[in-house]
Amino acid sequence: MFTLTQLTCFVAVAEELHFTRAAERLSMTQPPLSRQIQLLENDLGVKLLDRTNRTVRLTPAGRSFLAEARRIVRQADHATLAVRRVSTGESGAIAVGFTAASAYCALGELLEIARSALPGVELLLHELVTRDQLEALSEGSLDLGLIRPSAFGADLTARTAIREGLMAALPVGHPLAAVDGPVELSAFEGQDFLMYSPIEARYFHELLLTTFRAAGVRPVFTQYLSQVHSILALVNTGWGIALVPEAATQISHTGVVYRPLHLPGDSRPVELDHVWRKSNDNPALKALLRLL
Repeated sequence: MFTLTQLTCFVAVAEELHFTRAAERLSMTQPPLSRQIQLLENDLGVKLLDRTNRTVRLTPAGRSFLAEARRIVRQADHATLAVRRVSTGESGAIAVGFTAASAYCALGELLEIARSALPGVELLLHELVTRDQLEALSEGSLDLGLIRPSAFGADLTARTAIREGLMAALPVGHPLAAVDGPVELSAFEGQDFLMYSPIEARYFHELLLTTFRAAGVRPVFTQYLSQVHSILALVNTGWGIALVPEAATQISHTGVVYRPLHLPGDSRPVELDHVWRKSNDNPALKALLRLL
């Protein structure tokens, strides 16, 4: 069976119609070039070139074979380039998990960076709560997660993606919606409040509990929900008030008014992390992490 080297030598001679020029093009000497052509002709059982001391011409079989030889060499070049791009992270795929709220902040930046700097990399997006992302990362079905800070195993590593503030989400017509300036935490005392689930949205649940306890404020938790957009949908119906990450203010509801919140401590307590498995050997992931 012929080899890729034999095909490359044949294409060079067929295009140059001169052994010396073809050898120079391939950075080799003429004798081994002639040997490769002879081996190719022996393997095929046909004469591809008519050679004299002065001229080189393609035989009818040579002209027919040239198109196929070029196609095979070109495919081999493409395959080599594709493998190299995968190994350097220039192509391939990255499975990315994200929370609903992160779709309005960090996810957009990540997509823009990947689109501009890694156009050959496909991003496979999965909307998952933090708990499900952590499981998928450990199992290997996700490469990268956009996750709220959480306790996770030693096989995962995290890096802060963004920090943002909390905003009060209030029904239109609520007295606090008319407040000028930041809303004080004390204003939530005794108010019907839409709270985050202690299981599916543990990060926000604990963050708000800690915030209210530190301020000595006791809202009335009427519902426990896992997703920001679900909480805002209920605020929109006048079911209660809520605190949401700043990025969630991009979710527009005609019945929801957003107001800044006055926090005595950290003004940007909401954190979102990039999380990945330390042993993940996906070159595309490594290339993306270098850019983020």
